[in-house]
This record gives sequence, C-alpha cells and structure tokens, in this order.
Amino acid sequence: MTQPGIQMVDLHTQYQRFASELEAAFAGILESTAFINGPEVKAFQQALEAYLEVDHVIPCANGTDALQIALMALELEPGDEVIVPAFTFVASVEVIGLLGFTPVVIDVDPDTFNMDVSQLEALITGRTRAIMPVHLFGQCCDMESILQIASKHDIKVVEDNAQSIGAQYTFGNGRVAYSGTMGEIGTLSFYPSKNLGCYGDGGALMSNDERLAAEMRSICNHGMIRRYYHDRLGVNSRLDSFQAAVLRIKLQYLDEYVRARQAAAAHYDGRLAGLTGIKIPTRAERSTHVFHQYTLQVKDGHRDALKEYLQEHGIPSMIYYPVPLQEQKAFRELVRTPVSLEHTNDLCQRVLSLPMHTELSADQLDHICDTIEAYFAQ
Repeated sequence: MTQPGIQMVDLHTQYQRFASELEAAFAGILESTAFINGPEVKAFQQALEAYLEVDHVIPCANGTDALQIALMALELEPGDEVIVPAFTFVASVEVIGLLGFTPVVIDVDPDTFNMDVSQLEALITGRTRAIMPVHLFGQCCDMESILQIASKHDIKVVEDNAQSIGAQYTFGNGRVAYSGTMGEIGTLSFYPSKNLGCYGDGGALMSNDERLAAEMRSICNHGMIRRYYHDRLGVNSRLDSFQAAVLRIKLQYLDEYVRARQAAAAHYDGRLAGLTGIKIPTRAERSTHVFHQYTLQVKDGHRDALKEYLQEHGIPSMIYYPVPLQEQKAFRELVRTPVSLEHTNDLCQRVLSLPMHTELSADQLDHICDTIEAYFAQ
C-alpha cells in the first residue's frame, strides 16, 4: 500500500496553505452569483496575461478544448496535415482526428522527450498546415528551429503547453519567452495535477495575434461575437468563476512552486545520477525546466520491476506513456508515420515518473532514493 505521506501529487497539503484565501473568494462568488464569465474570470485572465507577457489569454473549459479551438481558429480543411509528436498524451492527436485533419507523427529526442526537429522538414508536404510542438514534462521544445522551419514553409505553430507553464526559452539573440507564447497560438490545461491546476477542469489559449484571439473567443462561445448572432460554428467552452478564483490565487505562488519542484529535482539528481541502472532527466540547452514530471529512463528491462518494488515500499510512480500513439487502437488507421519512431518506441518501454510536487520533503525524497538504490543493489 502507498504510504499517505508520499503521493504523486499532494493537492491537500498545498490547499491548506491558502485555504482562507480560497474560502473568501468562493464566498464572494456565491454572494455575487456571477458563476459564468464573472469578475474572477476576467481577473485571472488579466493576471495570466501579465505573468506570461502575452497580449491575449482566452480562458476555456479544459486543455483538450483549448487544442481543438486553436485548430478551429486556423480554418484548416479536411485532410490537412498537422505534425505532432508520437510521444505525448492522447489529446494532442485526438483533436486533430476529431476535426477531420491528418496527424503526422514525428519522433522525439531521446534525451529531452521533445519533438525531434531533425525530422521536421522531411515530414512537410503540400498539405501540411500546422506544427504542434508539445512542451513535455516541463521544458520547452527547440522553438527557434521549429519557428524558422514553420516560417520558411508558411506553416502555423500551435504550442501544446499543458505541462510546462512557467518554463522559459532563450533564443539565439538572447530574447527570452515563456512556453506557449512563441507560436501563433499556445494552449494550457489547468487539470488539478498540473503545475498550475484548478479544482476541476480548466484551460486557456494564448496569442499575440489580435485576429486569432477574437476568433478563439468567438469559438469558445458558440461562434458568437454579439449575443445570439452566430458568425461561425463554435463550441461551449468556458472557465467558471470558481475555477478562475482558484487559478488567480495559485498563480501568485507559481514561481514558488517552480522553485520547489526544481529543488526536488535537484535532490533526485544528487542521489540518483550515479546509478548505472537509470538515466536521470536531461535539461534542454535553451529551456528552463519546471518539472511537471521527474521522469527516469530505466535500463535493461527493469522498469516494470522497479515500479512494483517502489509500490511495495509505499512509493507511487507512473508510466507516461506506455503505448506509442501510432500503436493505439483508435489511431492506427488515422495517423501517418513516414519516419522512424524508434526513440518513441524505446521510451515507452523505459520511462518511469517519480513523485513530483511542491510539498515533497527531504525525508520523503531520501526514502524514494534509498528505495531505488536498494532495488539496484539486490
């Protein structure tokens, strides 16, 4: 059984730190009855725009909706192609298929887990309309290269930033930008376990393009700009006031959360770097890492046995992701796979994510590391 003191994500202890702030905000919402598109939603939107240094934030109901709305705003045609990593959560490919587009999957870098840019130009055809880099596990893709290739071929870039809010990317000229703000559109998920998570579902889109931002606001609200006048097909995807209040309050602590996660990752590094049976996470050269996940690569077929051993000693762990997208039953006939996906296939057999959250103590981290060392000493 998992010990209550060690969890993959400890939302309860985190909540206790600002419970009084949340209760006051919730009381205000109940008193005002402004449950949808109320002042809390606007306040969070403006706070996130300021934090990310982006012109437009459009809140929505969840991260998957954000991806769908982003692609709808680009006005692609059925059969148009979107390049997306094979090693990612299903939502990235799911929305492409739901809209009638063709997902073209690309392999990932075996060190950073992010899109292998060396394959990118080989995948571009006359039907390629968008590239969807996924900033996986907490750090940015090679955005300078991606943006250069996209510009060369007049292709739009939609950043899936569900896991890396707060990460920063440094361009060759020294410019620094937050993940999710570099392409035409960025998307966010506020699922409770995310680095900035609400207490239900929530999401957002970001853009510095005023026209695209207006399109996405309209799509979120049934295609309306003026009430009951529908200019296009849309969806019903809104962030409610309670979730916005949670996010507004927690956003004030996001940099503190990042530092706590980075400190936990450094603790893991210091204890585990010397073990020959695993490979610790690699930091991308131009990106900071906010450690949504701390993901090991376990060598020589020991991954599943190590996971079971940790569980026996009260330590949870997770496999993100066990099956490559091109091998998922739902996508076998949908995705196009014109390049080798050897790194994706290999990582699905090797990755193991350890507990990572803002409340991990040094004792808990040492217990996790002691247990991993004990497994490999057998």
